[in-house]
Amino acid sequence: MIKFIAALRAGGVRISLAESEDAFRATQEVGVKNREVFKLGLRSTLIKEAQDLGVFEEMFPLFFDTAETPPLLDVTKDLTPEESEMLAKVLRQFTNELRKMLEKLMRGEQLSQEEMDKLGQFVGLDHADDMRYREWMARRMEQALNFREVREAIEELAQLLQQLGMNKERSEQLRQLLHSNQEALEDQLRQYAGQRIADNMSEKRPDDNIDGLMNQPFNSLSDKDMEMLRKEVKRLAAALRTRIALRQKRAKTGQLDAKATIRANLKHGNVPIDIKRHDRTLKPKVVVVCDISTSMRYCSELMLNLLFSIQDQISKTYAFAFIDHLEFITPDFDGKDMQSSVTKVLERMPSGYYNTDLGGSLETFSDDYMDTVDGRTIFIVVGDGRN
Repeated sequence: MIKFIAALRAGGVRISLAESEDAFRATQEVGVKNREVFKLGLRSTLIKEAQDLGVFEEMFPLFFDTAETPPLLDVTKDLTPEESEMLAKVLRQFTNELRKMLEKLMRGEQLSQEEMDKLGQFVGLDHADDMRYREWMARRMEQALNFREVREAIEELAQLLQQLGMNKERSEQLRQLLHSNQEALEDQLRQYAGQRIADNMSEKRPDDNIDGLMNQPFNSLSDKDMEMLRKEVKRLAAALRTRIALRQKRAKTGQLDAKATIRANLKHGNVPIDIKRHDRTLKPKVVVVCDISTSMRYCSELMLNLLFSIQDQISKTYAFAFIDHLEFITPDFDGKDMQSSVTKVLERMPSGYYNTDLGGSLETFSDDYMDTVDGRTIFIVVGDGRN
């Protein structure tokens, strides 16, 4: 299950941690005995977009189908002693490599795991982590086994058997059986290529870009990941600041206020001498209450970075932090470096084994800081709801 979900993510399907948990719970409820019900349970919990159904349908059989390659038929069992002698005589006319492959097809033997592993390593399958390369890798393995020459050899084999006295109907039957066995080997190679690529995808580390961090839980982020997120927050803040400033600029010469213009120019005989426009939008106030306990520490840090990065577009920001008690932290940010201010707050209120007290913190806010809230205030609580 874990490898399957990882492979889906590597294939471009966005799956959150909560959706992964839903998939495990669904499997506990419906079980795995009924393949279709099990498949439907995974699909309904893991797939949100119609465009991802193709990835799911391709991956599912590679991880959960037990159906093996169609069995190969042992052609030698039905041969008479005379036919076996003719076949042995004909096989001696082929090269050693072709003869071995033809003999394997005659006996109906599949490729061993060791043979497939060697083939996979030879064609570079160990490094393939994109399902689009599945058919190409399977064809490369076929080329390594000289399958084109083997097909031609099967045709030549049937003609030589006829020249030695085997009737046409019998030689044609042998030809068809050998081609059928070769097709079964091609299916085996294709299945193996898909399984190896799927395994590689499940073990693939998320890309070193912001998309690779989208579905990672905060407690699994490395220092490098957090630095990347901080840079992304700065980029987002710059974009928001530009957009808000442009909106404020447009508001200075905003849309005509027809009613106000008519009322203002009544004294001028309704001649529009004094043009009135809609008042520019006032900058909002923000109150943010951040849980900086262990589970929410990174998330709150990024929120504080974002808010204070766009401070020039907000009339006033009141920031509070809490674990087991509430503290007013806005003074920590006055005229100071953003990251060092956040770090100072986190060091002053270190995470520990004490319980998060959301209810008590909100009660403290209600008693001591309710005057920070009015009709223009945006109130934000950053937390996971634990108390």
